[in-house]
Amino acid sequence: MPIKVLIVEDDKNIADLLRIYLEKEQMECELAGDGLVGVEKFRQFQPDLVLLDIMLPALNGMEVLRRLRRESLVPVIMLTARVEDMDKIMGL
Repeated sequence: MPIKVLIVEDDKNIADLLRIYLEKEQMECELAGDGLVGVEKFRQFQPDLVLLDIMLPALNGMEVLRRLRRESLVPVIMLTARVEDMDKIMGL
């Protein structure tokens, strides 16, 4: 059974590139373009891993992470261009 990965990323080019590389490694991927859709797809898809952008429309990545943690301890890799120490601390 393949590893299921949810990619929550609003930049379609980045999301598609991630999906191409992960599917090449035999992983099953689902995409969400904003935070609200990401939370809903998380519940439906039940992924083994989430790749989560911080800066998302509708619901930012930090709030998405808070909601996911209320339901699951699934591993989450945060994707961000932000470099501030406080952003890194909040993500942890």
